[in-house]
This record gives sequence, C-alpha cells and structure tokens, in this order.
Amino acid sequence: MKTMIKLAPVIGVVALLAACGQTMEQRAATGALGGAVAGQVVGGNTGSTVAGAAIGAVAGAATTPR
Repeated sequence: MKTMIKLAPVIGVVALLAACGQTMEQRAATGALGGAVAGQVVGGNTGSTVAGAAIGAVAGAATTPR
C-alpha cells in the first residue's frame, strides 16, 4: 500500500510530462526524467532509477507529437 501511495503523484507528474517536446531528443529526455523519478520512488535504489530512465527514454522517443 505504501508503494501505491508513493506512486500516485509520480504517475500524475509523468502523465503531465509525457512526450513533452517537439523533437525526438526532447521527448526522450522528458521520458528519461520521468522514468528515473518513477524508478527511484518505486525501487528506491540506483538500479531502479537507471532502469526507469531507460524505459522512459525509449517510450518518450517512440511517441509522436500531435
């Protein structure tokens, strides 16, 4: 339950920042930032932070602006 309470604000922030940017690099950077924060909150260690950043960067780069 504690993880869910920690995760709720992070999901909100990540949703607000999802795919922000005009170029693929900008979207990858915002995705990496959001993923790193989410990884740290959920996992609480460096490995989770790095994994979250990598997943966020890939997801951000894969999106297209509207």
